[in-house]
Amino acid sequence: MTDLTYPTRLTDRIDELVQLAPVIPVLTIKRIEDAVPLAQALVAGGLPVLEVTLRSPVALQAIEAIAEQVPEAEVGAGTVLNPGDFDRAVAAGSRFIVSPGITGELLDHACTSSVPLLPGIQTVSELMEGIQRGYQRFKFFPAEIAGGTGALKAIAGPFADVRFCPTGGIRAHTAADYLALPNVMCVGGTWLAPNDLVEQGDWDAIRELARACSPH
Repeated sequence: MTDLTYPTRLTDRIDELVQLAPVIPVLTIKRIEDAVPLAQALVAGGLPVLEVTLRSPVALQAIEAIAEQVPEAEVGAGTVLNPGDFDRAVAAGSRFIVSPGITGELLDHACTSSVPLLPGIQTVSELMEGIQRGYQRFKFFPAEIAGGTGALKAIAGPFADVRFCPTGGIRAHTAADYLALPNVMCVGGTWLAPNDLVEQGDWDAIRELARACSPH
C-alpha cells in the first residue's frame, strides 16, 4: 500500500455537493438524445446533482452533453470500477466520481485527482480500509440488502465522523427513513427516472418526481 492520503479539500467538495439536495438521481442513460432533457427536468425539479452510471455505451457521451449543455447541473459518474474508468469519466466532464465498491488501486488513484471520489462500501472492513487512506465520505451499497437503516445506525457508533450516501433499493417512501439518520448526508435513487417515463420523453412527470424530493 502507498502512503497516499485523500485530501481534506475533496471531502469538503463532497459536502458542498450533497448540501445542494438530499437526493441524488442515479441515471442509466441508454439513448444520448435523452441526456440533456432528462438532466434539465431533474434540475428544474430541484435536484441538480446527477450521477450518470457507466452502464451503457453512451454514458460518457451523456456526461459530456450534460456538462456542456446543462451548466446548472453537477454531473458525476457512477459505476466507476478502476482508474481507467475514473480518468475517462473526468475527461468527459464529471465533477464527482462514485464507485460501487473499493480497491486499493482505485482509492489511491483518486487521491491524486482534483475530482472527488465517493467510494462504495458494504462492510466495516471496507470502511476501515477507506478511512485508513483518509476517506470520510462513502456510498453504502447495496443499502437495502446490506442492512438498511439498521446497519447504518450500528456503524455510527464506532465511526461517528463518517457520513454516507446509501444507494440500492431505496424508494421515495423509504428515503426519509435514511435521511433522518445523523450519519446519512444524502441518498441515491433510480426511482426518479423510471424507464417508461424516459422512453416516453415525459420530462414533466420526471420534473414532478424530482420536485417531490426537493427541499426547495
